[in-house]
Amino acid sequence: MDTKDPLEVNRAFSNSVEISDTDVIEAMKEIGGYLDITPGDLKEVLRIAHLQAMKRIANSVRVRDIMTATVYTVGRDTPLRAVADLMAEHRISGVPVLDSEGTVAGIISERDFLSHLGTGGSSSVMGMITWLMKGQACPAATLHSQTAADIMSSPAITVRDAVTLFEIMELFSTRNINRAPVVDADNRLLGIVSRGDIVRSPLAGMR
Repeated sequence: MDTKDPLEVNRAFSNSVEISDTDVIEAMKEIGGYLDITPGDLKEVLRIAHLQAMKRIANSVRVRDIMTATVYTVGRDTPLRAVADLMAEHRISGVPVLDSEGTVAGIISERDFLSHLGTGGSSSVMGMITWLMKGQACPAATLHSQTAADIMSSPAITVRDAVTLFEIMELFSTRNINRAPVVDADNRLLGIVSRGDIVRSPLAGMR
């Protein structure tokens, strides 16, 4: 599992961010001691100032600012064929599963489908391909009679809409997930936040 600082991970994004005077001052404080500025010193100040700016933005942007409000969902008793059709039709890789009261009961991702296919326990696309090339039976046969409740990941890892961008980046990194339902105090769905939403956030493109 990748446990690197999520800010460092997201430095792979591009473009730029405005560096404030405060960011530069904080960066100079981190270096410490007397600064007889050289090109190398200045580069280091700017590097740290850039990280300070990233932290400032990541702690000011909330999940509610970047989440996707329109969410495709399924019920606990939705047949897996219908779940797969929905995900394929809308080209999405995961959907929240709601219970009869409309609260989030779990989440189904492509990974859940792969891990429950009859492919000798493989949870990867290549594992499934290898299984098929060995001439084994149809791996989807075990899923025909199952519903969303049978393979969903539960309880779902959810977040509140006031969580900061920094916190959601850290959550995705440490829990190795790609999306999280956004819920209110009663666990009712407000939206969903994904790595794609982070890519499109104000931190996008920082190097």
